[in-house]
Amino acid sequence: MHVRVSLVAAARSSALLAERFDDDRPLDGAGWRAVEAAAGRLVPLGAAELRYCSPTPRSRATGRALGYAPLAQPALRACDMGRWRGLTLAEVAAREPGAVDLWLGDPHAAPHGGESLLAFITRVGGWLDSRPADDGSAILAVAEPSVVRAALVYALQAPPQTYWHVDVRPLSTLTLAGSSGRWYLSLPEPESA
Repeated sequence: MHVRVSLVAAARSSALLAERFDDDRPLDGAGWRAVEAAAGRLVPLGAAELRYCSPTPRSRATGRALGYAPLAQPALRACDMGRWRGLTLAEVAAREPGAVDLWLGDPHAAPHGGESLLAFITRVGGWLDSRPADDGSAILAVAEPSVVRAALVYALQAPPQTYWHVDVRPLSTLTLAGSSGRWYLSLPEPESA
């Protein structure tokens, strides 16, 4: 028994350097335009039997704009960043450079008072492992890019530090196939020329 889980990274809500931890801002103008431009490639994923999203405004808006009508899943929320919530990485690094170094270097550390990287990856993996697995079934989730990264690291059973080496762009997709504890990356078929 296996299932295919396609994850779509939410469209952007701010410029990359202006992104804030636990950002609850809605899609910006560029995000809406990007959803419109990507719709032809992403709308077909909405044929999945089950459709979910992170509870953030930009994930919900991305899912609605693509016609997915997704159900918000608390387990797909971004990492709890504690007292760093609402700040940019540059702001935190200026205030607490040692804490940032600890957070980036130790996946068990949570100097911000929220979740550690390992706890975050484990939470997202727990959601992934609890998906119903019927042969051939398809699940779709629109999630924050950080959640997509965490899902990939979990599925590949990669060391937690791998998380920092994965770049998930807005509206990119990742497909995993398998079942609880036995996931593999499913690359798309090449487009015909």
